Amino acid sequence: MTSIDVHDLTKEYGSLRAVDDLTFRVLPGRVTGFLGPNGAGKSTTMRLVLGLDRPTSG
Repeated sequence: MTSIDVHDLTKEYGSLRAVDDLTFRVLPGRVTGFLGPNGAGKSTTMRLVLGLDRPTSG
């Protein structure tokens, strides 16, 4: 089965690094939470995973 694998994901907006070298795996059939404080990069990460935005690297 397919899983989501993210390796060394980084997104920068000018000098602001919104996502910094993020690595994680979501296994098939698992319920997975994505938690963090406001401004932590959760929405940016999901936009990158879904292909709605392009990463700087990763």
